[in-house]
Amino acid sequence: MTWTIIAVLIIVGLIFLILEILVVPGTTFVGIIGFILIIIGIWQSFSVYGTLAGSITLGSSILFTFVALFYSLRSNTWKKFMLKTDIKSKVNVIDDKKIKLGDTGKTVSRLAPAGKAFINNAYFEVHTNGEFIDEDREIIVTKISFSKIYVKLK
Repeated sequence: MTWTIIAVLIIVGLIFLILEILVVPGTTFVGIIGFILIIIGIWQSFSVYGTLAGSITLGSSILFTFVALFYSLRSNTWKKFMLKTDIKSKVNVIDDKKIKLGDTGKTVSRLAPAGKAFINNAYFEVHTNGEFIDEDREIIVTKISFSKIYVKLK
């Protein structure tokens, strides 16, 4: 077996290990195959070229593995794969002009104990104080707390 084949085995095994760590979740077939390929490459260098060459291959493989993992985890190349958008929306932003205490409306879905309601010509996510209210029932706003609207049957 030539040095080229040994080097290819070790490099392909290292690529599989990096893919296992960064892309494929969990301990799977990819990581096991990568580890086996590296071991086969090192074992072949010991058996074909002797102890000195095998030891050099083992040491350089370990060093190359740590360097490759370090640069894989620290480099900016992975930023190409990362999500760069931020979520700027808010859930149920309540406009004081659109809804106030005492406003009435109808449930659009079953409130168990949360659901949708149509109040003042707009749809809102509303909550009850634990009771269940069927759809298409008249409700009244009893409390507005932060981003939650509390209702009860009218």
